[in-house]
Amino acid sequence: MNQIDRPARCAAVHDLSGLGRCSLSVILPAMSVMGVQVCPLPTAVLSTHTGGFGAPARRDLTDYLTEALAHYRTLGLPMECVYTGYLGSAAQVALCRELFAEWPDAMKVVDPVMGDHGKLYHGFTPELVQGIRELTAHADVITPNMTEAALLLDEAPGTAPLSLGQARSMLARLSTLGPGVVVITGAALTTGEYANLCYDRERGGYWKSVSEYLPVRYPGTGDLFAAVLTAGLMQGDSPAMAMDRATRYVEITVKTTFGYGADPREGAMLERTLGWLTQKELPRGYRTL
Repeated sequence: MNQIDRPARCAAVHDLSGLGRCSLSVILPAMSVMGVQVCPLPTAVLSTHTGGFGAPARRDLTDYLTEALAHYRTLGLPMECVYTGYLGSAAQVALCRELFAEWPDAMKVVDPVMGDHGKLYHGFTPELVQGIRELTAHADVITPNMTEAALLLDEAPGTAPLSLGQARSMLARLSTLGPGVVVITGAALTTGEYANLCYDRERGGYWKSVSEYLPVRYPGTGDLFAAVLTAGLMQGDSPAMAMDRATRYVEITVKTTFGYGADPREGAMLERTLGWLTQKELPRGYRTL
């Protein structure tokens, strides 16, 4: 944590869904219990997320983002981190570049939300993908899933497991786009493991955190992972430690939710597990890749 007389502050640029635990509805509580003050900058408000509840009510908030940034400028507001997620237009990508320029010394985290399971999300054009790819050039940390990692590299997304050499190559190539820390989530490896992967360019380290695979998917687990990772980095974790802390927390939360037999559409039950994030023990589950 920075040596300041208040909690470290993070501008979180994401959408907000009323039903279905994802984006800002999980980012705010997770980062807050870890001691980070979150300043939400919603890109859109939706009645539900878009995965299984039909067509949600939706309001685009690009105009609000412009006004909020202008207000923060008048306040001279310090910010230790700018953390971006779902961006629905080129205008929102441009606003994120402005946010990065407004706080040049802040840690810049880009979760390049674009797709999953080998496919782009609805509404993502090649132009928007290129804009997000260019945004990663200004990031210190990026957290793509396997589909998004391929899209950032301008490659066709694949589903085949990665060898350890392929995993290291993908991490290193993503780092050449700009970020010093690259974390790929949800990678299947030819060793039979299901893992999150990390490359720390400054320390020259390749790392993995293995988690147990469960036959269920919950929306918002990627958001939860990136939020815990970001808060961990802000509180002094090394990249490998922060990745492992986030991996362990998401694994615990998914197992808890699965045990309750909850409707997967509603996301992972972080209400039952937030207390785990207040523990101060050091993560030890990460291994060299």
